Amino acid sequence: MPPQSEIEARYQEGIDAMTPAQRVARSAAMFAWTREQIARQIVAEQGPMDPEPLRWKVALRLYGNEPVVRRLIERKLADVSG
Repeated sequence: MPPQSEIEARYQEGIDAMTPAQRVARSAAMFAWTREQIARQIVAEQGPMDPEPLRWKVALRLYGNEPVVRRLIERKLADVSG
């Protein structure tokens, strides 16, 4: 295993110093940021839309690789899109 850089070592020290609750909060914040970025990308590609279909389109990008989940999301998306 290659040696860690100083930056990686400091990052790991910071992570190790977090409480479990802080780690979960950090993960939730990163996931929220990811969803927001995907939503911005969808709006940039497809134009403004109501929040409900946008949420389902984000879900489709996140979870659409699983066929069963994809079908469920597409069904819900059809319901909210009219």
